[in-house]
Amino acid sequence: MTDLKKTLSGLHLWGIAVGLVISGEYFGWSYGWAQAGTLGFLVATILVALMYTSFIFSFTELTTAIPHAGGPFAYCRRAFGPFGGFVAGFATLVEFVFAPPAIALAIGAYLNVQFPGLNQQWAATGAYLVFMALNIAGVGIAATFELFVTILAIAELLVFMGVVSPGFAWSNFTANGWAEDTVGGIFAALPFAIWFFLAIEGAAMAAEEAKDPARTIPRAYIAGILTLVALAFGTMIFAGAVGDWRVLSNINDPLPQAMKMVVGDSSGWLHMLVWIGLFGLVASFHGIIMGYSRQIFALARDGFLPEFLATLSPSRKTPHWAILAGGVVGIAAIWSDTLVTLGGQPLTANIVTMSVLGALAMYILSMAALFTLRRREPELVRPFRAPLYPVFPALAMGLAAVALAAIVYYNAVVSALFAGLFIVALPLAARGTTKATRMAAASASASSTAVNPATPLQP
Repeated sequence: MTDLKKTLSGLHLWGIAVGLVISGEYFGWSYGWAQAGTLGFLVATILVALMYTSFIFSFTELTTAIPHAGGPFAYCRRAFGPFGGFVAGFATLVEFVFAPPAIALAIGAYLNVQFPGLNQQWAATGAYLVFMALNIAGVGIAATFELFVTILAIAELLVFMGVVSPGFAWSNFTANGWAEDTVGGIFAALPFAIWFFLAIEGAAMAAEEAKDPARTIPRAYIAGILTLVALAFGTMIFAGAVGDWRVLSNINDPLPQAMKMVVGDSSGWLHMLVWIGLFGLVASFHGIIMGYSRQIFALARDGFLPEFLATLSPSRKTPHWAILAGGVVGIAAIWSDTLVTLGGQPLTANIVTMSVLGALAMYILSMAALFTLRRREPELVRPFRAPLYPVFPALAMGLAAVALAAIVYYNAVVSALFAGLFIVALPLAARGTTKATRMAAASASASSTAVNPATPLQP
C-alpha cells in the first residue's frame, strides 16, 4: 500500500510551511554575525529574503501542477528524466536529513539553560525518539500538533521582541557592524541567513496529503513566506540591539542570552522564553521529520532507495520505515557533535552548511524544471502560475546560484563532503533509472496491446 491519505487543510499546510522553518528564528542565524557583523548580515538577509520570496511564488506553480510527496524530485523527474529527478531528490534529502540533528542539538542547548546538568546529546536523542513516534502515529495528528506548536512559537517571538524592547538601542546593533572584509563576510554569512527560511519548500512534500491542493497550497505558501520574512527581521534586529551582539554570535541559544541582557538571569520572562521557545525548535524538528520521511518514501517508491522504505504502516498509513531511517542518520550525527570540528566551526554550524548546500542545489534545479516544463508542456494544468514570469524564477535561480558559489568557496571541506556523498549515492541513481526504464517499457507494451486487437493477451 503506497497511497497517502488526504487529510490536510490549508491551515495545516500553513502551519507546516512556517513550522518547518521557525526554528531558524531561534538559533543558527547568529553564526552569521560572526562572519559579517550585524550590518553585513542584514545585507545578506535582505538578499536571501528576496531569493526566497521570488522562489516561493515560482515554486508554488510546480507544487500545484504536480502535487507529489517527492516534491522537487517529482518536478525534476518530469522535466529531466529519472537521473534529473534523482539529483533533485538527493539534494532535497541532504537538506532534510541534515537539518534535524542541528535542531535537536539546539533543543538540548535550550533545555540546558533550564537544567544545567542535563546532557544535551541525550536530550537531542530523546527528541528524535518522541517526534518520530508522533509522526508514525498519523499525519492528521502530526499536522495538528505542528500547527499548535507553530502558533505558540510565533507568539513567543512576539513576546521576546516586546520584553527586550526597553533595552533596544540602534547604536548597539550598528556597533562593529561590518566585518573587516565586508563583501567576503556577507558572502560567508549567506548560509546562516538562509537558515531563517530553510525548508519552507518542505510543505510541497505534504501535497499528496492535502485537501484541494490547487487552492490550499498557494494560500499556505504565500502567507507562510510573508510571516517568516517579518519574523526574521524582527528577531534579528531586536536581539542585536539589546547589548554587545558579539557574545551571541557563536552560540545555539541567542534569544535567551539576549533576554538575559535586559531582564537578568532570574526573570520569569527568561524561563518562559526557554520553555515556550522550545516550541519553535520542536515545530521545525517535527515538521522536517515529516518532510524527510516523505522524500525517502517517494524515492523508495520510485526505486531509488530500497523498496521497504516505501512501506506504509497498515493501521496509521504513515511511512514508518522512512521516518526511522532518517532518525538513524540524525542520531549518529548528534553523537558525533563533540568529535567533529571542520574549518574551525562546531559540527552544528557545518551541519547547517551541509543542509543549505542541498537546499540551494534543489532550488536551482526546481527553477530549471519550471522553465523546462513551461516550454515543453504548455498544456499542463497550472492552477497557480508564477507571477512576473520569467523574472521571478530567474531571480530566484540567479540568487541561489550566487549563494551556492559563495558557500562552496567559503566552505571547501563541507562542499567536498557533499560531493562525496553524491558520488557514493550514484549506484542508487542507476538502480532507480533502470526501474523507471523497465516500467516505461511495460507501460508502452500494455498500451500497444490495448490498441492492437491482433496482439494476443498474456494469461
